[in-house]
Amino acid sequence: MTTAFIQHKVTDYADWKAVYDSVGQMQKDDGVVAQAVYQSVEDPNDVTVTHEFASLEAAQAFLGSDDLKQAMEHAHVASKPTVWFGNKV
Repeated sequence: MTTAFIQHKVTDYADWKAVYDSVGQMQKDDGVVAQAVYQSVEDPNDVTVTHEFASLEAAQAFLGSDDLKQAMEHAHVASKPTVWFGNKV
C-alpha cells in the first residue's frame, strides 16, 4: 500500500472542499482506496491530502491524470503541490 501526500495552498478552503468532495467517484475509479484531508491550524487555506493506493505506479498514474489536473484547476489550487510518497511499515 502506497500513500501519496499532497500539500498545497488553496484560495478558499470551502470552495476547494466542495470540488474535492464532488470528485470522490473519480478518485475511486482511478485507484484511491482511502483518503483524508488535513487543514493547517495556522492557515485554513494550507491543505494536505492523503490518498492510499495499491501501488506506487497507481499513485503516480493518478497524480499525472488529466482528470486530477482539471479538478485542481476548478478548485482554485493556488500553489504548485508538494508531493511525496510513503509506505506504511
